[in-house]
Amino acid sequence: MNPRRASLIVAGAALCVVLSFATTRARGGIFIGDLRQKAFAARDVAGGKGVTLAFRDRYGWLTRHPILSGGKGLDAATRTRVAAAVAAVSGIGGVSWANEGDARASSLHCQDDVERILETRTIRFGEASTRLDPSSDKLLGEVARALHPCVGSIIAVTGHTDAGGNAKVNVALSQARAEAVRSALISRGIPGDGLRASGVGAARPVDGLDPRDPANRRIEFSVLFSAPVKPTPIDTPGPE
Repeated sequence: MNPRRASLIVAGAALCVVLSFATTRARGGIFIGDLRQKAFAARDVAGGKGVTLAFRDRYGWLTRHPILSGGKGLDAATRTRVAAAVAAVSGIGGVSWANEGDARASSLHCQDDVERILETRTIRFGEASTRLDPSSDKLLGEVARALHPCVGSIIAVTGHTDAGGNAKVNVALSQARAEAVRSALISRGIPGDGLRASGVGAARPVDGLDPRDPANRRIEFSVLFSAPVKPTPIDTPGPE
């Protein structure tokens, strides 16, 4: 190939890369600007006007994983509500608090909220099946909303059975049901990389219950530890 022609091709390719990068940065800035406006509006409605939202990571890249800070005069319930409101904004990839103490407080509260939701209701499946009962759709929606402030933490989804039947089959069934709930939460906006599904069969019955009691058939949620979401360069989501 002619050296001059080759140099022109290389120069043209380099120009395309530069233009593409510049276009991405420009479009990303517009997208984040709109996202920031919506997020701050959601924050205000939730009563968190003292909370700051940062849409850049430590390297200066735009991100749709805002970091929350401030609002020290707000009570824990309000801070949890603010985090949930911001996380629910379409386009937000997840939120985290600027320091572990804030994140841990939010995580503990969202776990309490989930436990409260499940105190009198149960996520149901078909008999001896991993198929979620349609009657549990609304309940799973409530659980997902309660878990939004925990985005950035590791959330364990644990399946349990009663002691009836074969022990190995029970473990496999509880694992599959936990996986089904994990998938249902992902479809409702909870990032899958923070969800851990496991099944323990009948190994951990509810305190005070006979191991064969059907009430041992349940799904439990727990926040293993708080880990702020690692912000990533702006990744504009596709059409919804």
